[in-house]
Amino acid sequence: MSETIPSAPVIPIEEEQSAETVSAGLARATTILAIGNIASRALGFAKEILLSNLFGASRAVDAFQIAITIPRDLYDLAIFGHTNSAIVPVLSEYAAREDKSELWRLVSALVSLVLLISGVLVLLMTFFAPYVIAFYRGTPSLTPLESPFALSPELLRSSGMSQAAFGLSADLLRLTAPSLIFMSTFSVLAGMLYALRRFTYPAFGAALFNLMIVVTTLALAPRIGIQGVAIGWIAGAVAQMSLQFLGMRGVRLRLMFWSLPQMLRHRGLQRIGALYLPVLFTLIIDVLINRPFSYTIASQTGEGNIAYMHWATNLREFPMGLVGTAISIAILPTLARQALQLSQRTAFRQTLGQGIRLALTLIIPAAIGMFVLAGPLIGLLFEHGQFTAQNTFDMAVVLRLYLVGIPFAAVDLLLISAFYAQRDSLTPALVGLFSLGCYIVVTLLLLPHIGFLSLMVADSFKHLVHMSVSFLLLRRRLSGLGDQRLMGTAIKVSGAALVMGVAVYGLARAVAELFPPQGLQERLLLVFVPSAAGVALYFFMASRLQLNEFTLFVRALTRRLRRG
Repeated sequence: MSETIPSAPVIPIEEEQSAETVSAGLARATTILAIGNIASRALGFAKEILLSNLFGASRAVDAFQIAITIPRDLYDLAIFGHTNSAIVPVLSEYAAREDKSELWRLVSALVSLVLLISGVLVLLMTFFAPYVIAFYRGTPSLTPLESPFALSPELLRSSGMSQAAFGLSADLLRLTAPSLIFMSTFSVLAGMLYALRRFTYPAFGAALFNLMIVVTTLALAPRIGIQGVAIGWIAGAVAQMSLQFLGMRGVRLRLMFWSLPQMLRHRGLQRIGALYLPVLFTLIIDVLINRPFSYTIASQTGEGNIAYMHWATNLREFPMGLVGTAISIAILPTLARQALQLSQRTAFRQTLGQGIRLALTLIIPAAIGMFVLAGPLIGLLFEHGQFTAQNTFDMAVVLRLYLVGIPFAAVDLLLISAFYAQRDSLTPALVGLFSLGCYIVVTLLLLPHIGFLSLMVADSFKHLVHMSVSFLLLRRRLSGLGDQRLMGTAIKVSGAALVMGVAVYGLARAVAELFPPQGLQERLLLVFVPSAAGVALYFFMASRLQLNEFTLFVRALTRRLRRG
């Protein structure tokens, strides 16, 4: 919900930072978050390969996916899985004060509340696992069970699963359910560290999560089967949460279970809840409308379309995570502090402008490079076994249409962070509802003409609409966003990225002629040689064009790699 920004906080605020300091800090934070994202995705990919090698496309893997999806969805919906919208802006206000005692009190209340809620949900999942799985898969009758661990015929029929698969899913859910407690606690602790602008440990939490799954699976799965992977999931959740304690120097927390009424009356906690309600609404709309609509269209327009959509979305999310997500997380604590004082409105505009310009300098060349190399990249990753060259071609078309929208999506994430920093989560939710309507209308209009591909075109249009409306609303609210500098950066970056794209295309054709992509080595050459040349060329052009945000990012990346 929207809140009025206080014009003069009573509590002393930490000293303002110069624009140069903010810009350098943004570049450093983005670098840390991007490296953490790369590590997480690489280890996540290793995890998927390991699962496929050990178990294949089996009943065991299906049961494991069900067992981790349920606590993960509950984490998203009930325990503030998307906490940047609510927790970070409010905690940043308390973190900006010289006296941090109220921050520790609020975080203590948050941790206590999250432990209570997640603990109750874990008990329900553990003792009523058959019901939970059946409800997740269908709509069973509420016939009482003789035992919480029983498998009644009604539950089996409603789930659409065999007795063996259903029983295995229930057993695995009991193993993975406690992960909800650790993931939820991690979410609060990470939000606090973001508010304190300590990015390193939250950035690498997901990487450690996946690493623990890989290590535990290698150690236990050969002996005890898929249960070893479930234990790895728990170990990963515990490790991810525990890592955050390393960044909590000077933090003083205490559990407040015995003072629940007092805890719930904390104004900061109430504000977090109010800010989260519109976000929760958008999550529910996504689950109830957007996903069913998209999957229904995909399934009705051809075999394999859902798989194309899923895989292409995962590939698209890689540059989005490295750029859009990383910068939006890095910029939010600073924007939230600057939004506290009307005297810092200019600084707020400058920080947001720096973030948008940095996003443009990174996401546009990434999108164009991936657009050009979509075919070779998909061939390298997927063209094995039953995945044919025709499948590669079809999926490349899907990916390219998705990529058209990611520059808009990346900028949009920063604009959404600007709303959240102003304690306004209602406006992004309403804009999201409008853009979802545009997505559905465009899909239905194009469906008779281009079929399944209408979903990808509509998705890119949705991001364009959301970004445009958000930009206009913020521009009006902030009396401008430095339009000339943004336009100048966009023109320079687009020109350099197009030149890079042409060069990458030509080099890729030359490599394909010299080394026809018949084996793994040739496919690696076809992807990495043009990619490396394109990155080097873009680096050169960016330095010649004096793209300051890009220069700061490269410097921060170089320093971080040297330390590492």
